[in-house]
Amino acid sequence: MGWRRMAEPRIRKSEDEWRKELTPEQYHVLRGRGTEPPFTGELLHIDAGGMFHCAGCGAALFSSDAKYDSGSGWPSFFKANAPDSVKLTPDDSAGMHRIEAACARCGGHLGHVFDDGPGPNGKRFCINSCALKLEEQ
Repeated sequence: MGWRRMAEPRIRKSEDEWRKELTPEQYHVLRGRGTEPPFTGELLHIDAGGMFHCAGCGAALFSSDAKYDSGSGWPSFFKANAPDSVKLTPDDSAGMHRIEAACARCGGHLGHVFDDGPGPNGKRFCINSCALKLEEQ
């Protein structure tokens, strides 16, 4: 029998706890499903090697090996770190159909996934910088 990776335990906090732990911008994006303005995120043009973690709970979400410049104005990745690290759900807000990307561990809104990316899966994870923290290698 092969080894199977155990999912990290789900993080559950009150909205007051999230407000105390996150910056106002992080709270707006991660908990309020907001979006930072394009081309303003501090991680947009970072090319350092490492792992991008959820700014809310620290879960490993995206490797720098999967990051690329999509020209969209937000950090873009062609795949998540692990298939179960990012939860994908339909999002019909803002008058359009999109797929929301959220941290599977804490439920924090990260951004959206589109079908116009590079590579074999053709995915573009368009992620808000403030929803991530880079741990450089």
